[in-house]
Amino acid sequence: MKVKTVSLDVGGKYVVILSREDAENLGLRPLDRALVECGGKTATAIVDVSSVFSPGEIGVNPDLKAKLGASDGSEASVKPQPKPESVDFIKKKIRGGRLRYREIRKIVEDVVHRRLSDIELAAFVTALQTRGLSMDEVEFLSRSMIETGSTLRFGGTVVDKHSIGGIPGDKTSMVLVPIVASSGLTIPKTSSRSITSPAGTADRMEVLAPVEHEIDEIKEIVEKTGGCLVWGGALDLAPADDAFIRVEHPLGMDPLLLPSIISKKKAVNSEFVVIDIPTGRGAKVKTIGAAQELAEDFIELGKRMGLKIKCAATFGEQPLGRGVGPALEAREVLLTLEGRGPGDLVEKAVGLAGILFSMTGKGDERTARTLLEKKALGKMKEIIEAQGGDPEVRPDDIPVGEKTARIRAEADGRVLWIKNPELASIAKEAGAPKHKGAGIYLHRKIGEKVRKGDVLFTIHAEKSTKLENAVSLVQEYEPYGIGRRYGEKMILKTVPSERPHKRIFILER
Repeated sequence: MKVKTVSLDVGGKYVVILSREDAENLGLRPLDRALVECGGKTATAIVDVSSVFSPGEIGVNPDLKAKLGASDGSEASVKPQPKPESVDFIKKKIRGGRLRYREIRKIVEDVVHRRLSDIELAAFVTALQTRGLSMDEVEFLSRSMIETGSTLRFGGTVVDKHSIGGIPGDKTSMVLVPIVASSGLTIPKTSSRSITSPAGTADRMEVLAPVEHEIDEIKEIVEKTGGCLVWGGALDLAPADDAFIRVEHPLGMDPLLLPSIISKKKAVNSEFVVIDIPTGRGAKVKTIGAAQELAEDFIELGKRMGLKIKCAATFGEQPLGRGVGPALEAREVLLTLEGRGPGDLVEKAVGLAGILFSMTGKGDERTARTLLEKKALGKMKEIIEAQGGDPEVRPDDIPVGEKTARIRAEADGRVLWIKNPELASIAKEAGAPKHKGAGIYLHRKIGEKVRKGDVLFTIHAEKSTKLENAVSLVQEYEPYGIGRRYGEKMILKTVPSERPHKRIFILER
């Protein structure tokens, strides 16, 4: 058959499109699998059928084309492939069975090699969510995700920090990494881009320096500076996780939190890890009790994987700092390293760095505070330069969205609460993180006094239409609660109401 390229983005899957006649002759139907061979290279692809193609002609998506090294007009052969054995293991989990290491390893291998359809992946994720995972299964997933990806090795004592996410503006890593690296510890921070938030760590750092680097480049950066802040998606670290996330996001489920985080920490050869668990209303984890249970699971999994882990339940009932969105947050990071940052960001960064220092015998929170005051800014400049950015960049050099709207208080009182997911959605509607200058700047936070007409927060956007959309969400979500004291307003919401409740799913790694 003759190859024809089809511009089709299907989230990394291999797709082959056949004419109806060829599909019938081969006994193939949509979502079946076919082995495609071209020039001695083979790949298993998911089948689709279209009347657009003539007999003897096949469509291939760009990922499959690259895998086969094919070009338009190349000759390729197609033959049916049976369902992978891993589908039976997925069915076993759906029925409530416990999976063994070999079964989980086979599922993860087929995920990495793109042999499973989105329907099968969705079934697996749903089964994990509804049936739950034993600690053995969590360990088997973690090991399989590491073994099917790349790993990095560094000299010295390797440490790391990770947040389970859930609060807007959490730029802690960008302050913590230079503090830790300036102590002589090695901290190769591989981070994610935004999934459901206005900015992931990689989105924030990209304002200051490139974050997409090859493995050899990262090794050179870390050897030179002791740390890095790079995007992990380009490194093939635990690649199965990226496929799982693509399914978890639309389903609104997150059953793979533990293996996702731990596999990536182990893949960069970390020895000591501090896990940040933001806790409270509007965060992923609502109570200290739930944070305790999650922390115990992290510690148990860490022991099984050879990692020393400590967890910190941190205040998660409002955004961290004042800026939300890539440019606004990058500005705030530089201000903090210059000694002019918000107190909550400083306290969280030195607190978590202090935990790492105590774990490694390097000191404590006071050590972290001293390094922040004396060395961290210089170290951050080294990291920015090593990653290809301008080490002399100043906060005022970073542009933010010029289209603005000021959202004002409608009554006197204090800020009693801030709705994190709703505020994050407003910032995303303004254009973050795609538009680096988009986001929100908070003028008032929980406990602060306001008078009617005072500015609560300013929305920044790069496009007028995005600003208008964000402002319209403010009325719908009412992200701030204003009152004179807790308890004076006892009726918070009536159900049903004119504005239907929308549950906002948070998925961050």
